[in-house]
Order: sequence, then C-alpha cells, then structure tokens
Amino acid sequence: MKKLTLEMLAQMAGVGVATVDRVLNERGGVSPETARKVLQAVRELGLKRILPDEYKHPWHIEVILSANGSFFFTRLAQDFSEAGSILGYQRVRLSRTLISEDDPHKLARHIEKCSEKRDAIIVFAHDHPAVYAALALCHSRGVPVITIVTDLPGASRLCHVGINQLQAGRTAGLLMGRTLQQPGEVIMVSGNIDYTAHRQRIAGFRQVIQQRFPAVILREVLVGQDQREKIQQLLNTYLQNSDNVVGIYNTGSGNSGISEILAHHHLLGQCIYITHELYTVTRRLLTEDAVSFVLDQHARQHAQLALDIVLRKLEKDEVPDVYLSGKVDFRLITAENHL
Repeated sequence: MKKLTLEMLAQMAGVGVATVDRVLNERGGVSPETARKVLQAVRELGLKRILPDEYKHPWHIEVILSANGSFFFTRLAQDFSEAGSILGYQRVRLSRTLISEDDPHKLARHIEKCSEKRDAIIVFAHDHPAVYAALALCHSRGVPVITIVTDLPGASRLCHVGINQLQAGRTAGLLMGRTLQQPGEVIMVSGNIDYTAHRQRIAGFRQVIQQRFPAVILREVLVGQDQREKIQQLLNTYLQNSDNVVGIYNTGSGNSGISEILAHHHLLGQCIYITHELYTVTRRLLTEDAVSFVLDQHARQHAQLALDIVLRKLEKDEVPDVYLSGKVDFRLITAENHL
C-alpha cells in the first residue's frame, strides 16, 4: 500500500496540508468541524499513529492597538481584556500588544511574526505598504485579520469593525451648520492624518458644510498628529490671525489643550465646539457648556463585536460582510446625556 502523506489526507478531507499538520500536531487554529473532518479522513485511510481524542485547543488571538496613551485605546485594551475573560481561557487566549503609531514597519514585522503563531489577529493600523504586505502574508497563511477603528480598504482582511467614520464626520458637519448662530470661520483640527478614520471624518465634515452651509468658511486643516503641544501651537497661531472664528471641529485627541487655547482667546463656550470620545476631559467640558457635542465610538462594542466575528470564523467558518457585520453605531453625547 502506498505510504500515506499529508497531501493525501488533505485531499480526502478537503482542506490544505497546513490544516492537516495543525490538527495532527494539536497546534490549534482549526475549527472543531474541520478538525473532525481531518481526523475522520485519517481514520478511514488507516494512518497508524495516536490521534487526538478531543480537539479543545483554545484560540490564540492577537490584539494590536495604538500605544498613543489616549483614553479611547486605553479603554479599548481594557474592554478586550474583560471580554476575553468572560469567554474563558479554555476557549480564548488573548495577547494584547501596543505599538507606536509612528512605526509602521515595526507593526508590520509584528503582524508577520504573529501570523506564525496566532489563530487570528485584530489590528489597528494605518495606511502603509509594509502593513498591507504583512496582511497579505497573513491571508496566504490562512490567518484571519480584522481591522478595527480605522479601515484599510483593499487590504487582505476578513472584515472591518468600527463606526462609519465618513458618516460621523458628516454628522458633525450637520450639527455644526445647524447650531451656528452667525456666519464665520470654522476650524478643523485633525489627529494623525495617516489614519483613514481621521481623513474620512474631515472629508465628511467638509462635504456637508460645503454642500449645505455655504456661509461657513472652512480653512485648511490643522494637523496636530495627536500631539498636545503641536495642536496648541497650531491653534494659537491661527487664532492670533483671525477674529471671526465661530466653530471648531476636532477629530482626534488633545481636547484639554484645545480648550486652554480657546479660553486664552476668550472663545471657550462662545464658539460651537464638536469633538470625539466621551472621557474625563470631554465630560467636564460638556458640563461647563464648553463643548457642544461629542461623538463617541463605543469602545466596548468594538471589542465584543470583533471577538464575536473572529470566533464565528474560527469555529464555524462563517464569512462576515466586510462592513455590515462589523458596523458599530456611534453615540451622540450632549450636556444632557453624558452622565
């Protein structure tokens, strides 16, 4: 009789050779249903070796988030930890890694390394060729990847989990235009422009203002790269040369610094101020009527939804819709509902 090979087993089970290897050596990364198919093929072909009696390898999932220290990512990392604990260590093992936003090559290397050992990856990453290449490698190795918060259109990912960032920006634009009492200049402050999320928020905001509120004057975006001192410097310089600012839209962090500069120029509470994420600073600014509206991404829902989708893929081989399956509804917060 011809010697059995992994190729023969894979063909009979209808899976790849790597999948057969994972099952026989109990390395995980294969759904229970697929594992049963492989073991059945092994038994039918009469492979003489000790087989796994039960396939209960916990899924090892890598969660890669930003190390920028912002409230949102601190909260998100904690929410992943809590959601993983609820699922239990026998089902899921979570590894969380924080990587600086200004080092995409380091991020890409980490993704590539994780593709060798992890069953799935959930990652926050910006638009960079090295990252795209790393995700393509994951795809070739059969490791599902979910992008979270900011998407990478065209990348080899299972799906994206997050709010509709363009819609959030358009909502901010509508709120700004409807709330303004007089024509004038509106300042846009953006976080790290390398991220699709910030670009989409700005694009959506600009679209609505230009389409529906022509009396509003939009200037060039102040790109602060989520750096407090840089944001303050840019905003202070702008306000020194303008006396007709009626609104400000901030897509990222730095609200404490922005509020200080606005107060210095006697604009805090006098202009319409719209920003993102509900946390200690924005709660205080809402209470003081300094911030008009906060668009919150709901970090906990991101964590729960991402884990649900990736587990359905690993355990049942369910393929999600790229955007619909992972859509998170953002929340509109005002001074009346922030507590």
